[in-house]
Amino acid sequence: MFEEKHIIACSYIRKTVKEEYPIGVILGTGLGGLVNLIDVKHSVNYNDIPDFPVSTVESHAGKLIFGKLAGRNIVAMSGRFHYYEGYNHDKVTFPVYVLKLLGINYLIVSNACGAINPMFQKTDLIIMTSHINLHFTTPLIGRNNSINNEKRIYNNDLIELAYRTAIMNSIKIKKGSYATVQGPNLETRSEYKLMQKIGADVVGMSTVPELIVAGKLGIKSLGLSIVTDLGFPDTLEVAKLSEILKAAAIAEPNLISLIKNLVPNLN
Repeated sequence: MFEEKHIIACSYIRKTVKEEYPIGVILGTGLGGLVNLIDVKHSVNYNDIPDFPVSTVESHAGKLIFGKLAGRNIVAMSGRFHYYEGYNHDKVTFPVYVLKLLGINYLIVSNACGAINPMFQKTDLIIMTSHINLHFTTPLIGRNNSINNEKRIYNNDLIELAYRTAIMNSIKIKKGSYATVQGPNLETRSEYKLMQKIGADVVGMSTVPELIVAGKLGIKSLGLSIVTDLGFPDTLEVAKLSEILKAAAIAEPNLISLIKNLVPNLN
C-alpha cells in the first residue's frame, strides 16, 4: 500500500512534527484564506520534502501547515497539484499517502469549479456526492487490492454532517456530482452539453484522484466545491482567471465558516 518514497517523506516531516494531526485539508484555487485562522505550530515547505511535488499554479502556495483550528489539530495543504501540470496521478496523490502515514483519519478537499447545472450560480458552495472521472485514468492502476467504490469515497454520514453544519450556521449549500477533466483548457460548448447529459452538476480539474486514494486508504473524506464560473452552453462567456479568483474570494468566507464549524465534530 505504502511505498518507500512515502515513508521517507513522512520520516522527514516527523523530524519536525511530533504531534498527531487527525484532520487533513487540501486547499484549492483561491481558497487559501483558511490558513489565516490556523494557530500554526509547524510549517514545512513542499520543496524540502523528499519526492514531494511542487505546485506550479498561480495562487497556490507550497507548504504543509500544522496547527489548531477550532480547537482541533489539523494539517492543511496550502497549494495542491493537478494532472495538467504534468504530474501523473501517482504524483498528484503522493501527499495523501504521506498524510495517511502522518495519522489523518479525515480529509477535506476543496476546489474551484464551473457550474453545469443551471440551478447553480457563481459563488455557490457545493458538497460533492459523486463524481465523473474524465481524466480517463486512475491512481489505483498497478496497485494491488485496488478495488474501490463510491461508498468508500463519499461517506454519507460525513456528507450529511457537513450539510447540517452548513444549515445550522446559515450557510447556503447545495449537493452535486463533480466531473473532473484534464485541463488546463476550459471546456467547449459541446463538452459542456455532453457533461450535462451524463449527469454532472459542476466541472473542475482536480480533487477526484485525491478522493479515490483517500477511499482506498480508509480515510473519511469530503469534497467541497465553490462555483467560480458558469458552463451553460447557450450563454457561454470567456472565463478569466481574475474573475474566477474574484468569485472564489466572495464565496471563501462561507467555505471557511463551514470547515471551522465542521472540524470540532469530526471524531
